[in-house]
Amino acid sequence: FLMIFNFFRATQIERRSHDYTRHGTTSLFAALDIATGKIVGKCYPRHCSTEFRKFLDRVEDTVPSDLDIPIVMDIYATHKTQVFRDWFAKRPRWHVHFTPTSASWINQVERFFAMLTEKQIQRGVHRSTTELETAIHTFIDARNSDAKPFKWTKSADDILASIRRFCLATE
Repeated sequence: FLMIFNFFRATQIERRSHDYTRHGTTSLFAALDIATGKIVGKCYPRHCSTEFRKFLDRVEDTVPSDLDIPIVMDIYATHKTQVFRDWFAKRPRWHVHFTPTSASWINQVERFFAMLTEKQIQRGVHRSTTELETAIHTFIDARNSDAKPFKWTKSADDILASIRRFCLATE
């Protein structure tokens, strides 16, 4: 399975020192191969459908042509436009699944972005967008060199038992 998530927090207020200077922003589109833990990521100057389409082409180029591509995406509006429905319709090996924002599939990708933020972005000083993008791609390359899939912390039996308890409590 491949999961797509967009990392863009333009509206989130950040706490910075009084002398913090913003040197630009970037949009990172990333795909997580949940079987291996490898990341395909690409930074773009804008966060629009054109960039997302370029990113999908990049993902398609990285996946061997004999493999299907199940893709789980968040509910970002661009993903659901006619342009993308047509794009996916012409590519039968892509199998699209949408999930609510808080779905556990998306949580795995969010965990990667949290690691990127904690271990690379917050610790760095980026005096330009180019420096920021270099730091992001360096982190992705390092992670991919020793990639490991994210592990569920609960067994299927634990999850099903929790669901059963919830269903019984709401009857």
